[in-house]
Amino acid sequence: MNSTSIKQALLNRRMLICIFTGFASGMPLYLLISLVPAWLRSEGVGLKEIGFFALIGLPYTWKFFWSPLLDRYRLGMPGSRHFGFGGGLRRGWMLATQIGLLLSIGALGFLNPNTEIWSIAWLCLLIAFLSATQDIVLDAYRRQILPDQELGLGNSIHVNAYRIAGLVPGSLSLILADSLPWQTVFMVTAAFMLIGIVMTLSISEPKADARHPTTLNQAIVDPFKEFFSRQGVQQACLILGFMLLYKLGDNMATALATPFYLDMGFTKTQIGLIAKHAALWPMIVGGIIGGILMLKIGINRALWLFGLVQIVSILGFALLARVGEGLWLLGLVISFEYLGVGLGAAAFVAFMARSTHPAFAATQLALFTALTAVPRTVVSSFSGIIVESLGWEHFFYLCTALAIPGMLLLLKVAPWNSPEKSPS
Repeated sequence: MNSTSIKQALLNRRMLICIFTGFASGMPLYLLISLVPAWLRSEGVGLKEIGFFALIGLPYTWKFFWSPLLDRYRLGMPGSRHFGFGGGLRRGWMLATQIGLLLSIGALGFLNPNTEIWSIAWLCLLIAFLSATQDIVLDAYRRQILPDQELGLGNSIHVNAYRIAGLVPGSLSLILADSLPWQTVFMVTAAFMLIGIVMTLSISEPKADARHPTTLNQAIVDPFKEFFSRQGVQQACLILGFMLLYKLGDNMATALATPFYLDMGFTKTQIGLIAKHAALWPMIVGGIIGGILMLKIGINRALWLFGLVQIVSILGFALLARVGEGLWLLGLVISFEYLGVGLGAAAFVAFMARSTHPAFAATQLALFTALTAVPRTVVSSFSGIIVESLGWEHFFYLCTALAIPGMLLLLKVAPWNSPEKSPS
């Protein structure tokens, strides 16, 4: 691809939409994996309880069960046509989930972790359900508007905006928590969901595919039938296994990142200002470079190169655990981690999008992204127990080892020199 084509790919409205989808998608997830653990830990909740709190992310794992509903049924909002919003297959679901997230996130601060831990758990479960449902429709929308040649760049931008959104609950909110009550902190955090709502009201519905399901039975059966018939049963199983394992080590390493920083002796303000912001520019620059590289070298080779960087970045946590101090080391380790993980995630999401058929994007992408959520929820829920048994340093060595099987599967699912084809 020449420089003119790259410039055209970068500067179009589709890339702007990818920024907004990434931010709206990342906000509630990082609230659950960054801000809520910090809140609970600062209020005296134990590491074991915080580790088991990762189970509230189960909706991210099981979202493919209700994703056919989003491929089949339109969701019109009452009175929406009077405000120039007609709903639609994608936009109606977007608006409903985003309003629900705005209200439920704001409600968290009204609960007390010491006396209402179960109420917090149920509310966080609701947030995870709404967030997972929003992810289904945002992923499908992005798959439908992006041409195949822009999947790598578009998903790179989406992933980086996704991580930038994490700076709100993982940085701004932590800084505010040092001087404001948690009730105010959660209300301010919730207000950032308005960015997603504005996007939904501003975009148009994508063109419907000719193979779009017209019955609920088709919406449930056809996505799985199409994927396994196109790939073959053996190759399809290898692809699903790869999606399960590629981010396993990284997800485990970052599951208790904020409690790890606190246990290393850093204050919430230091975490907010240094640990989070040290990641911003490496993440943005690395993401854009990664997206452009995917235009040139393709998604397969990007999975190899970015995956290796991702593995090495996990070892940076082990180094920090061994040294145990130093703001400069904290900033360096987190910068490299965000660079590596951001690059790997961008190529990974592009691979998942390429593996889907546009007519069944919601259900197929929900299945694929649900598999990637298994390590973050079920496996990561035991991270607290593992840390207390092994210590932080050896825990990160274990995470590094768990990242290797996914890389080995690239030999079968994304060989270095194989041609890259997307379903049509």
